[in-house]
Amino acid sequence: MTATATHGPATPGPATDARATTAPAADVPVVGVLALQGDVREHLIALAAADAVARPVRRPEELAEVDGLVIPGGESTTISKLAALFGLLEPLRARVREGMPVYGTCAGMIMLADKILDPRSGQETIGGIDMIVRRNAFGRQNESFETAVDIQGVEGDPVEGVFIRAPWVESVGAAAKVLAEHEGHIVAVRQGNALATSFHPELTGDHRVHALFVDMVRAERARRSL
Repeated sequence: MTATATHGPATPGPATDARATTAPAADVPVVGVLALQGDVREHLIALAAADAVARPVRRPEELAEVDGLVIPGGESTTISKLAALFGLLEPLRARVREGMPVYGTCAGMIMLADKILDPRSGQETIGGIDMIVRRNAFGRQNESFETAVDIQGVEGDPVEGVFIRAPWVESVGAAAKVLAEHEGHIVAVRQGNALATSFHPELTGDHRVHALFVDMVRAERARRSL
């Protein structure tokens, strides 16, 4: 496929709404997708394929109902401003500090960084991963590309990574584990229950990264039930 996706307003779509109203089984994790901007629908589809109940999250009360959360790609400054406007920024920070599993792709990776190398004025993050990221490090929209990425923890062939105005990680702290690199640049990181990738696996039809994240959510649910 060609990496030409754009980052417009979130459009969950009819299938998403139907999924959101389905009562989950007791042993099925409920995973939200922050639905303020970006490719929300694609993440919801990928999570459902990974055997999770997937729900869009726009309000603090919706955040309180999920076991884990995906922060999609988009524009990180816009996402941070909308999260603050919708009263979600502090609840998000609190849930991540408490250990809620969270997965950020592209702009979502930036949102999970403890530090941005080149932030825009007033830009805030949720934090959760001891890493420094560089925005748009792989180039602008017309320099988007796809490439195979070998990710630790994902079995089988490399994952096809779609890089769209993608960040990379300049450095990580001792608590963060590098899961993948591309041309010497860090593009996938995990720290505890927080996972982040520079690229968009949700655009490829390969749901193995989402399955890895859903497994993280299941593990945390099991730990909390003890």
